[in-house]
Amino acid sequence: MEMSRSNFHADDEPHAVVVNIQHFSTHDGSGIRTTVFLKGCSLRCSWCCNPESIKPAPELAFNRGQCIGAAACGRCLPVCPVQALHVDSADDRIRVNWALCNDCGECVKACPSRALYRFGKLMSVAEVLAEVERDGAFYGESGGGLTLSGGECLLQPDFSAALLESARRRGLDTAIETAGNVPWAFMKQVLPHVDTMLHDYKLTDRGKHRRWTGVDNARILENYQRAYREFPEVRFIARIPLIPNVNDDEAHIDAVLAAIEGHPNVVELELLPYHGFGESKYRFLGLESGAQEFSPPTPERLAALRQRIEKRMNREKGARH
Repeated sequence: MEMSRSNFHADDEPHAVVVNIQHFSTHDGSGIRTTVFLKGCSLRCSWCCNPESIKPAPELAFNRGQCIGAAACGRCLPVCPVQALHVDSADDRIRVNWALCNDCGECVKACPSRALYRFGKLMSVAEVLAEVERDGAFYGESGGGLTLSGGECLLQPDFSAALLESARRRGLDTAIETAGNVPWAFMKQVLPHVDTMLHDYKLTDRGKHRRWTGVDNARILENYQRAYREFPEVRFIARIPLIPNVNDDEAHIDAVLAAIEGHPNVVELELLPYHGFGESKYRFLGLESGAQEFSPPTPERLAALRQRIEKRMNREKGARH
């Protein structure tokens, strides 16, 4: 499945559906950063902690604990055009029939307690930049800037390229986070405006990658190798989202190390240990969190794998010198 390159308005300025703008981030590139999360992803990772970023369009969410009940409110009920809302007699609170809901957002406007809300808002480059520049005072001192993430930000290359180019003109450091499952033309369009690319190696085995993410990894691995070669000025940071019993084996670590070996612009290999912080979002979206349950890696396992990476990368750095 491929998504459209961008949304455009009459003025031809690219727009994108932004699911979140996170201020004062310190884990998505150097210094203090503002991370902009675009909606839409071409992978279906079994351990996904951001289910709200998968679909490309804005979508309804419902936090049952925030609902003040039909007797005290009930304002959402008459405005739903498809009768997707009803009252649970057990607690007088609203329920959503997700099979009927068309994500129109009318109930969100009527809800005073914000129990009903939307993930995703269509924004222009100028609107996003205005948000990003609120943190401008912190970028210069810390060496920070703008990070574009997702979902998969490279699925909207017109918007991403325009936003990153504008940020650079304002003197901001730029970074992207990507899983790499996009046409090469999209990556090639965006990378000229990028200082750092943080990119995932979720699984290197083709069959396991398809099993756990829903797609083959051939295009991903090819994209990364082309990016290393064709954009030597970009700083690349490889990442492994570490999932116990899925990809926390030495064979996967060694395969990633082999993939980045010989590319001096790949400056780091990070391990990102799994966390379950996104579980509540599945409930808010009316989704099951998946049959497979995952746990964070143990500190001992994480330390051993990090030591393995450090030893190998230090050896390669020593060989260069």
